[in-house]
Amino acid sequence: MDQRQQLFRSRCTIGGKVCNLIIDGGSCTNVASSVLVEKLSLTTQNHPCPYKLRWLDKGAELKVDKQCLVSFSIGKNYVDKVLCDVLPMDACHLLLGRPWEFDKSAVHHGKDNTYSFEFDKRKITLAPLPPPSMLEPYKEVMLIKKA
Repeated sequence: MDQRQQLFRSRCTIGGKVCNLIIDGGSCTNVASSVLVEKLSLTTQNHPCPYKLRWLDKGAELKVDKQCLVSFSIGKNYVDKVLCDVLPMDACHLLLGRPWEFDKSAVHHGKDNTYSFEFDKRKITLAPLPPPSMLEPYKEVMLIKKA
């Protein structure tokens, strides 16, 4: 599978721990997973404008009422802090959305699925992790017994 169909997935370091990261320009907020916040005992604050989130296919609403300033690094040259809404999330520990892209003037290069921006007078280019293997090696499955 080429990068055309892949989310930008990478790793970052938060509080000395390696964490999963997704950059998604379709997300209108930055998100820190509630598990990350709990496990690393990150300090939260009340959200200045709490809101309710509802998934399209689920009926339940989720109140977003906490935020957290997350210090993270990607590689040796990019160390930053980002204000995130705190939400239960299984996809990753840290999701950087449009607010991060806007603040960094980050440019997404779709063909390569990379992000570039300037940070501390250096050009930073973030590359994604290789796509996970879509298929396990083929294994024969016997649906009926041979006669």
